[in-house]
Amino acid sequence: MRTNDARYPSLKDRVVFVTGGGSGIGESIVEHFCAQGARVAFVDIAREQSEALVERIAKRGHARPLFIHCDLRDIEALRVTVARTGRELGPIRALVNNAANDDRHKVEDVTVAYWDERLQVNLRHQFFAAQAAIPQMKTAGGGSIVNFGSISWMNAEGGYPAYTASKAAIHGITRGLARDFGPDKIRVNTVVPGWILTERQIKLWLDETGERQIQENQCLKQKLYPPDIARMVLWLAADDSEACTAQNFVVDAGWT
Repeated sequence: MRTNDARYPSLKDRVVFVTGGGSGIGESIVEHFCAQGARVAFVDIAREQSEALVERIAKRGHARPLFIHCDLRDIEALRVTVARTGRELGPIRALVNNAANDDRHKVEDVTVAYWDERLQVNLRHQFFAAQAAIPQMKTAGGGSIVNFGSISWMNAEGGYPAYTASKAAIHGITRGLARDFGPDKIRVNTVVPGWILTERQIKLWLDETGERQIQENQCLKQKLYPPDIARMVLWLAADDSEACTAQNFVVDAGWT
């Protein structure tokens, strides 16, 4: 994290719940919220990575985030973790629906079971996490839900139709929930990342062709990394963005 990053006083002691917080973009989001003094809970399926993250944050002198192991395909388990967070940390004021998996798949190979499982991983939990957190936000007098989309469907990318279908649908969830819960001072927005170079992305897809695509497609000729997304999420969770809801915030260096 940069030493000159913005500070958000409203995030101090704010209860934040992050899905998929153990690695990649989610890991950076958890780190950034902890550095702001927020009270953070996160869920992930990767126990070892997540526990290591908790220890790293504690060694930096920040409050230890609450890690809860959870497979987000299990909606009842997700509901339990949201309720536990409220009991142990206080009412959730910011929900960050980050978790997803962009594994590639060919149209001809997709079965009904695979399609359903991909939507469970990439779409379904975002709605049910919001459903579970909204009563806590009402109790607290308002909140911010940050859903995660993708530029993949905007750019008409092929090669993973269940993923692009899921990510397109998230924009509909965001706008519908923003309308339903605006009177309760609950804001709902979508962060839309471009190609963010997590360790996984670098390992799987950043080859010579990928390097060329960045230079050809982005207006800004710089690589994007998880902190670039985390900083946008901080702003959307803070009171500084209190007039923003039902919107897409694209962070892709001008690719789309």
